[in-house]
Amino acid sequence: MARNLNVVGIARELGALTKTPIHPPTTNMTIAKSIQSALEMPKLEIDESELNPRFTATLIEDIQIKPSPYWMQLRLRMSGMRPINNVVDITNYVMLEMGQPLHAFDYDVLRARLKTKCPVITTRLPNSGEKIVTLDGIHRTLDNFTILVADNAGALSIGGIMGGSDSEVSDNTKNVLLEAASWDLINIRQTVTSQQLQSSQAGYRFSRGVSPEIAARANYRASEMIRSFGDGTITHATIDKYPCHYVPNTVKLRVSEIQRSLGINIPTDEVISILVALDFSVEKKQNVLHITAPDHRLDIGIDEIGTADIIEEVARIWGFENIPETQMSDLMPRQENNTPLEKEERVRDILVNLGLQEVITYRITSPENEQLLHDTENGPYVHLANPITPERSVMRRSLLSSVLECARNNSRFQQRIALFEVGPVYLPLLSSSENQSNLPAESQRFSIVLSGKRVSLSWANNQSDSMDYFDIKGIIDELLRAAHISDYTVEPDNHPSFQPGATATLAIHGSQVGSFGVLHPDVASNYDFGEHPTLAGDFDLTRFTNAMPNHYTINPIPRFPAIIEDIALIVDNQINNAEVVKSIIKSGGATLTNVQLFDIFRGEQIGTDKKSLAYRLTYQSEVKTLTDKDAAKLRTKIVKALQKELGAQLRSE
Repeated sequence: MARNLNVVGIARELGALTKTPIHPPTTNMTIAKSIQSALEMPKLEIDESELNPRFTATLIEDIQIKPSPYWMQLRLRMSGMRPINNVVDITNYVMLEMGQPLHAFDYDVLRARLKTKCPVITTRLPNSGEKIVTLDGIHRTLDNFTILVADNAGALSIGGIMGGSDSEVSDNTKNVLLEAASWDLINIRQTVTSQQLQSSQAGYRFSRGVSPEIAARANYRASEMIRSFGDGTITHATIDKYPCHYVPNTVKLRVSEIQRSLGINIPTDEVISILVALDFSVEKKQNVLHITAPDHRLDIGIDEIGTADIIEEVARIWGFENIPETQMSDLMPRQENNTPLEKEERVRDILVNLGLQEVITYRITSPENEQLLHDTENGPYVHLANPITPERSVMRRSLLSSVLECARNNSRFQQRIALFEVGPVYLPLLSSSENQSNLPAESQRFSIVLSGKRVSLSWANNQSDSMDYFDIKGIIDELLRAAHISDYTVEPDNHPSFQPGATATLAIHGSQVGSFGVLHPDVASNYDFGEHPTLAGDFDLTRFTNAMPNHYTINPIPRFPAIIEDIALIVDNQINNAEVVKSIIKSGGATLTNVQLFDIFRGEQIGTDKKSLAYRLTYQSEVKTLTDKDAAKLRTKIVKALQKELGAQLRSE
C-alpha cells in the first residue's frame, strides 16, 4: 500500500516506534467570501464511481506563476524531483508530504476549449480509438478500460496517472483548477502497465492504494499553499463528489489471540498504545478490543484476516527481535528417495567446488533480451497476462540469456566472472492434445558463463591471461569426471550464439546435452563484455542427471607403481583429440589408466594439412609391477590401432 510513500506516513511509523506524537500539516483553506468572482465553478460528473470513488476540485483565481520558495525547491530536489513553478511544485510537494497525488488544470484553457463559462468535467471510460497527448509529449491510444478526466472536447488527463498537454499549467496561466481524486488501484495498475507509464509518481502511488479520505484534505492543503505562494484568491468552496464513501473496517480482537499467535504476553495497555500511535481507534470491552482501522489503512481486512493484520501491526512495532526464539519440538524430516533432486544438488556442488558462483535470475524476461543471443530457435513465448514491466513480459526460453545479463551487470565491477545457474525454461505446447491443462512445458537447464582474467590480480600475481575455450572445456571435463559420466563425446559444432571454430557440442550416451564455447563477437558486443573473450555453455540438466549413475565404484589406491611415457602422433588436421583418445583407451585396455594431451604442433616439418599431438600415457596394473617390456607391448598395440583406425604415425618414424 502507499501509506508510507509520504512524509506523514514515515513520521507516523517513527512516532509509533519512538512513542513520540506527530504533528500533521494543517489543512485549513481560506475562502475570500467577500470577493465576488467573475468565474463560475465547473460541473463535475462521475460516470464510473467504482473506478473513481471521489473527485474534488478547487478553483484558485488570479495567481502569479513564478518560482516556488527556495526551501521547497531544495526539498523537491532532495526527493529526486525537478522544480518547475510554484503551482506544479506545490502539487508535487503535497504529494510527497501527504501521499495524495494532485493535478492542476489551466482553467482558462478548459473554458476556451468549449467557449463556455461553465465547463462540464466528467470522469469516464474512453470512446473507441480515443487518443490523448500526455505531459511527456507522447501520443497515446487509450485502452477501453482506462479511466479519463475529460470534457465535451475530449480527454484532459489519464485519471490518476498523467495529465494531458492541452491543459497543463504554463507561464501564462492565471486561474487554476486543482484536482485531488481517488482511483481504483487495480484499474490504475492495468493502465500503468498497458501505457508503459511506470515512471509516473502519481500512478506509482494510486496503483498501491490511496484512501479517498485523503483527497479533500490534500486539496485544501495544496489550494491554501497556491493561494499563499501564488498570490491567488479562493472565492468558491471546493467541489466534492463522493459517490462511494469509504467505510473503515472494524476488527474484534481477544487479547489472548496475541499470545496464542506470537507466543509472548504483551500487556493490553501496551497493545492499545501501539495501535493508537498508528491512528487506530481502540475500544476495550472486557477482554475484547474493538479496533477501527484509520482511513489510510486500506490493507486491514475483516474477521480472521483482520485479526492477523492487527497482530502483525502490534508485533512489528513491539519488535520481532523481542520475540524469543523457540526451538522446534522435533527434528525436520529428512529428504529421502528424491534421486533427481540429489543429482541436481550434486551438479551444483561440483560447479561451486570448481570455483563458480551460483546466481538466481528472473524467470521473466522480454523477447528483445533473448534476441541478443542470436539464437534462431527462439520460437513462441509464454506471455504474461499482466506483466509488471515491458522488460518482464514473457517467460524465458533461454537460461543462458539470463546468466549473461547477470554477468554483464557484474562485469562492470569485477575483473573475473565465473557464474552458473540451474533453473527452468518455459516452452508453450502448441498442440492441445499434448497439454490438457494449457500449461507450458518446463525444461530444466544449467548454464555457465566465464569472462575476464584467468586469475584475479593481486600483489603476488599482477599479470594474468584472459580465460579461453580451454577454461570452460576443463570445467566441463571435470564436471563429467566428478559426476562419474564416462560415455561422452565432445565434437566441433556450429551454433549462432558461439564463435565459429571455437564451439563444441556435448553428447552423453549418443544424446546431445548442450553446447559450449567462445561467445560470438556480435553476441558479446550486445552484452557489452569488452575486450576479454566470454565463454559460455548451456546444457539440458535432465539429460545430464539421467546419465549420472546411481551407484559407482571407487577404485582402491594402487599397490604397484605406474609407468609413464609420452608418444607424439602425426594425424590429419581434421582428426580431433576426442577421436584419438577414444582409440587409445579402446586399444590400451584396463592397464592404461590415464591419457593426457599435453602438446599440439603444426609446421613445415610435419607436412601440409597435418598436426602433431603429444600424449602422456599412464600404465598401471592391479596385480603386478609392470616392466618396460609390458609397456612396449602395450604401446605397440596402441600405435597399430591408431594407424589402422585414424592413419596416425609416430612422430619419431
